[in-house]
Amino acid sequence: MGSQQVTDDRRELLLDTHLLVWMVESHRRLSENMKELLRKGSREDLLVVSAITPWEIALLVSKKRLQLDNDVQDWIDRALALPGIRLQPLVPAIAVASTRLPWEMHPDPADRILVATARHIGATLLTADEQLLRYGAQGNFRCLAAS
Repeated sequence: MGSQQVTDDRRELLLDTHLLVWMVESHRRLSENMKELLRKGSREDLLVVSAITPWEIALLVSKKRLQLDNDVQDWIDRALALPGIRLQPLVPAIAVASTRLPWEMHPDPADRILVATARHIGATLLTADEQLLRYGAQGNFRCLAAS
């Protein structure tokens, strides 16, 4: 496990919140390799968005830390309707697991749920978050640097 350079051809790709925003907005921070991985994931129905992600996006918009081109609900509906994206529900097993991660992790609830989700469904988390990449590099879950 850990931070890896490639991912299994059929492994689901869990998008960190910022990665969903970058993908939808065609952000310049996405490398060509990451864009290609996202296109392939979309074609093969492998892209997963955690149920915590819409909450986090709406929270960032409400705090004016993220600006979108239209209403946050419309933006989220449009993003989740993109081909190849599946919304992963926040099931009780993920919620509980987010409080029982087997290593010391910062207390951000969204990040904890993302990690627990990746572990629960066996997905590779795509992220640019350095802390999450460090946790993944320790072998606790699969992740891949997004930028």
